[in-house]
Formats: sequence, C-alpha cells, structure tokens
Amino acid sequence: MSKSGYYNSPWPGEDGSARRLQVPNGFTGLNIGADDQANTTIRRLWWDFGNMVVLGEKGKVYLMRANYLKNRYLFLPSTSVVELIHPETLEVIKKSPRLKGGPMWPGGFAVHRNGNIYVVYGRYCHCLDADCNLLKSAKLPRNNPYNSFVILDNGYLVMKNFSQSKKAYLTILDPDTLAPICEEIETVEPSIARLSAKGNTIYVVGVTTIFRYHFTPEEKVVLDESWKFTYIKDPKQTYGWDVVLSEKEAWFLDNGKHTYQFQMIGAGVSKNPMNFIRVSLTDASDTTIQAVSGIPKGTVTNPPLFAEDRQILIIYDSGNSVIRALKYKQDNKTFEELWKKEDFGCSSHMIYYPNTGELCTNDYKTFTGDSSVVLDIETGEEKFRTKLRNIFQGVVFPSPGWNRDYYYLTLDSLVRVSLE
Repeated sequence: MSKSGYYNSPWPGEDGSARRLQVPNGFTGLNIGADDQANTTIRRLWWDFGNMVVLGEKGKVYLMRANYLKNRYLFLPSTSVVELIHPETLEVIKKSPRLKGGPMWPGGFAVHRNGNIYVVYGRYCHCLDADCNLLKSAKLPRNNPYNSFVILDNGYLVMKNFSQSKKAYLTILDPDTLAPICEEIETVEPSIARLSAKGNTIYVVGVTTIFRYHFTPEEKVVLDESWKFTYIKDPKQTYGWDVVLSEKEAWFLDNGKHTYQFQMIGAGVSKNPMNFIRVSLTDASDTTIQAVSGIPKGTVTNPPLFAEDRQILIIYDSGNSVIRALKYKQDNKTFEELWKKEDFGCSSHMIYYPNTGELCTNDYKTFTGDSSVVLDIETGEEKFRTKLRNIFQGVVFPSPGWNRDYYYLTLDSLVRVSLE
C-alpha cells in the first residue's frame, strides 16, 4: 500500500499533494529549448466553469467543473461534474452525473490510493470510480460550502467548511463508507483558506492564526497547543490563504480579502501592502513576516511556491501585478532577491519542475486576458509564452500532462500546451 493517501500518479490532487508543493511526482520537466515549437489546444468552458485538473492512472486526465453562476446569481443550489477527457484534444470521453453541491465555493477533487475519485463541492462529498460512475455520496454537516479537502497518509478525507465569521469545523470521513470517523472538530477560529497536510498532521490557516491538529496512534485528532502563530498584527490586514509545507517550514500569503469578479488586478480591499509569512514547523515562534511588493492594496487568492531543492520562494501580489523570487538562507533566516517582475499578472496556482528549474505560471492583462508563461526559476528568464484571450484571470488549478505538456485552467478556458 502506498504511504501516501493519494493515488501514485504525477498529479493526483490539487497542487500535486496535500503539502501544496506544486511539484509533479516523479516527472521530468518540459526542458524547453530554443528550437522547440509549442502547440496550444483551447477548450472554452462556459456554464460549468473550470476548477481543477488531476491525473489518474497512466494516460488518464480528469477535469472538475461546477456551475457557480447558478448559485451566485440565481440563488439556486449549484452542482459539479467530473469529466474524463482526452489528454490531447480535451474532448469529453466520459463524465459523471450532476453531483449535488448547494452553496457555492470552488471545491476540489482527487484520486485516492484506492483508485476512486473523491469530490468535495458545496456541502457534499461524492465518491466516483475511475470511469466517473457515482458510487456513493454524503451530505456534510454544515450548510456552508466546503472548500475542498486533503487526503492524509492514513487514507482519511479531511474537509472544512468555508467560514469567515463563525468558527470553522473539520469533518473527517472514511473513504470506504463516507461516514465520519469522529464528531466534527471545532477549530480555533474562522478559516477561509484550504487545508494542507503533512503525513497525518492537518494545518489550518485561520483568519488571524495558523494552527495544526495531529492524528494520534489511537486515531484521535488533537490540537497542537504548542504550535500556533498569530500572523495578523494589524487589524487592517486581512486573512491568509492556503499554506505550503516544506520539510521545515510553512509558507503562505496574507491580505486574502478582495473583490474579484473577473480579475485580481485592483481587487485589493486592505489599504496595507500584503506579506508573505514563514513559520518553522518545529517552533511556531520562529517566524518571518515581510512585504511582497510594498504597494498598498496588495492581495492574493492562492499560495506561494517554495522550491525545496533550490531554497527559492516565489511570492506575488496579484492586486498590483508583481512577482518576485527570493533565495532563502536557512542558516540565518534571511532572504536575497533573485529577480522581480512588475506589470506581471500572476494569480493562479503554479507547477514547478525541479530537474529543469521551470516554473509554469500566468500573466494577466486587462482587456487581453491571460498568457500562460514558463519562467526559469533561478533567473526569471522567460522560456515560453502563449496568449489565451480568456475573460477571467486565472485563479484555479493547473496540472502537468503526460507527454511533455501541461494543462492551464481558468474559469472559462482549459488549455493544453505541448512542446515538440
């Protein structure tokens, strides 16, 4: 049995794993050269917006979509759908029935080590087989959207309701039955961000504090009272988003409150600049809080990226279109800037290929839409760019492909970029 709760594929869930490292499992990079030709295949997504792409067994590519507009503008319960798509043409091969959701917030899906696909969207968790047939469903306890889930090494599914003002609750389900293994766990405070996990430890970014829960050998879930860090020091600063877990540190970005409708540019709410936050996994008092761009009304809706092999931190301010690469010097906990790009509309989750140092990201411009861009993580050199002419600035989840390609996803477009 796999040590991980995820299926042994290059990208079985959002951000590649519960640690959100955004690194493909066992895959070589694109290795883009001067003579390479790139082809793009674009599929427009309308009524059912795109949410994320994951990979199952060899050659299988899955797309999760949801009809956000039904709930947001018509005030009707929304639903989701999972599609098995052709890895090159992006056409639908098979798809699930409409999956109950209810209140809307972009959820998620993943392939479990047991081979089944699990979807958490709205207030439902669904289990599908590899051909997208619905096997079972469970209604989750709170009438809130649950913003996706993580799979622990023990195989359990852990999810949390989206909560901005009341305390958030963890729900832990058995993957075989979709029954809860314990009562809901009331967390320390409200939480907007998605969960992350390392092994059987669950990390929660609350609206002011980051904290964690451990699974004990007796399968009890306990709050780690010794590991908490209050990262909001100024009441004008707003909550953090998803946390990345490297071997020794947690990394995330604050000022997550914004007014996104179709672009992150100019959507910041706080008048303060936004920060990146570092917290040691062994000592929650060992921390760093530093500005990303230093520009007022900075904001973001996604995690940073930390390249463990190179000790490089990628941070960005989507509200002000700034991206930076910092070299982390672990011995004295300092940072050296490697490169910086302004007027660069980075906002989406990323893909990082360690062996080639390639970073897949996005650059959005008002009126012309996203470009999918591949950068050299060490130098910031642009290795590839293609314009997509989509409407919504990318804020969702890409995936590597199977054959020197990758999938870039926005709410309204799925794009395959392949190299020859």
